[in-house]
Amino acid sequence: MQEIKVVHRENDAFTVLIRDHVIGVDQPYTSGGMDEGPTPVELFVAALAACAAHYARRYLAGRALPATGLEITADFAMNPGVPARVARVRLHLRPPVDLPAGALKGLEAAVASCTVQNSMLDPPQVDLDVLSAVPAV
Repeated sequence: MQEIKVVHRENDAFTVLIRDHVIGVDQPYTSGGMDEGPTPVELFVAALAACAAHYARRYLAGRALPATGLEITADFAMNPGVPARVARVRLHLRPPVDLPAGALKGLEAAVASCTVQNSMLDPPQVDLDVLSAVPAV
């Protein structure tokens, strides 16, 4: 099982440690944060867009089609009620060149097999273990 660690920095800011990578997350000024990084929800949507881009690039490369310049943008809307959640995500995929209809269908099918999207469609079980505080040294 892979591990990701999130460590509090200050106020609403946290550091996310993934292997040798460090990502800062925070809330925007309008939500009381210092806007020192994307929000966790933005990272969630970004993970979906990045996954879709990965599958699209692999599809194009596997057919010797140009992939340099491939672009995916994402927009999302929050559920206005309770519970707080992302209600809709729209991905916009722009291949670097015009593709024939068959390749477009294949590209759509490839993106639809994205691991992050599949995890949303069949959500994982999430377990929470609340541990005792770390003793001060």
